[in-house]
Amino acid sequence: MQNVSSELSFLDLIRTKEELLTRKQAANYLGIAASTLAIWASVKRYNLPYIKIGHLVKYRRKDLDAFIASRTIQQEER
Repeated sequence: MQNVSSELSFLDLIRTKEELLTRKQAANYLGIAASTLAIWASVKRYNLPYIKIGHLVKYRRKDLDAFIASRTIQQEER
């Protein structure tokens, strides 16, 4: 039997399935190749969460937005 927190997470995932993007969609969103995302996941280059559903890989849009925000560099004005 699964614990309640994992069941709630799974239910939340089902409710928000419209926010799940394929690897190709996520790559387009980030402006990179899908193969780049596959390599990043394989070598654990970045802490970019993804969801495995069988052989499929999905990304949450909010995780992609957080990744973009974490990579944003702001320069100081002179």
